[in-house]
Amino acid sequence: MSRLDPPNLASLRQAIDAVDDQVLALLNHRAGLAAEVGRLKTEVSPEALFHAPKREREVLTRLVAANGGPFPDTAVRTIFQEIMSACLSLEKPLRVAFLGPEGTFTHLAARHQFGGSSQALPQGTIQAVFQAVERARADYGVVPVENATEGAVDSTLDAFLESPLRICAEILLPVDQALLVRPGLDLGSVRRVYSHAQGLGQCSRWLEAHIPQADRIEAPSTSEAARLAREDGEGAAVASELAAELFGLQVAETKIQDLAANATRFLVLGPKSAEPTGRDRTTLLALARDGSGALLRLLEPLARRGLNLSRIQSRPTRRNLWEYAFFLDVEGHAEDPLMAEALVELQHACASLKVLGSYPQAVTEGLP
Repeated sequence: MSRLDPPNLASLRQAIDAVDDQVLALLNHRAGLAAEVGRLKTEVSPEALFHAPKREREVLTRLVAANGGPFPDTAVRTIFQEIMSACLSLEKPLRVAFLGPEGTFTHLAARHQFGGSSQALPQGTIQAVFQAVERARADYGVVPVENATEGAVDSTLDAFLESPLRICAEILLPVDQALLVRPGLDLGSVRRVYSHAQGLGQCSRWLEAHIPQADRIEAPSTSEAARLAREDGEGAAVASELAAELFGLQVAETKIQDLAANATRFLVLGPKSAEPTGRDRTTLLALARDGSGALLRLLEPLARRGLNLSRIQSRPTRRNLWEYAFFLDVEGHAEDPLMAEALVELQHACASLKVLGSYPQAVTEGLP
């Protein structure tokens, strides 16, 4: 087939411009409707939180199912997440605290969940994220809870021992490490590679194979590593592609982690759990009664009802010597009949039981 002649190319571009104008008009119409929703919510409950994970899940699921292509499903999800974020900011701008600084994977998870129109509030520690939400300086918080290769994040679990906050969503994010350099710097000229210790460890084989001449230098975070690389004429950083965007660096290589199937699970903290969606998870904090068979008594009410236990983790309570609390992730919502029955039975089987939250299970699209 011959190349498009200029008149045909011009007509196609005009058609695209016309479609763009229609899309923009429809976006503004949607924004107007969202602003009206915000007004009605404020009249009913001025203190209400406007973010609704159940509603977002329903919208995204419906749109992906209705997509006939050729537009990719992953792009549909990403674009409409940003549209909903922008429209939500018209109702009430969301303040989202996260384990910072900006450019880390936790920042990326916060943007994935709440979009770029939310107000990002980086915090220095996981405990500070909890406190920002507890003291109403932020509407929500985002913290890591476990990594597929490194295991649980103990600081997050420990914070739940005393916090009144609930888990209202989870995020499962692929950890794709990239090599970032100053524009124009080739790999052969790199003499130093900066990253967090975990980042360097996750990419050790790639670094040895491709830039063996470079010294590896630990940084407090991958974001700080990107800043150091920006200031070092012979430096590079192992960090996220978001860090490259924030610090004006060039992505030299992507997905350089040694294990492709690497992902981190993050939790969204808020004042209450989410409504049932039909595909939920519930996290429990249980203190078992002392004595033989304590763990069996904890698990049996779940197993007898066919409730799937997807994760269990123990942590010392720091109250009494050798006293441990158990964190359990169970598939289902606390309001589901079988789960509700199990929780009643567990209340009697445990010294104490706390429902940390019921929330929609994370979308695993794009994960290996």
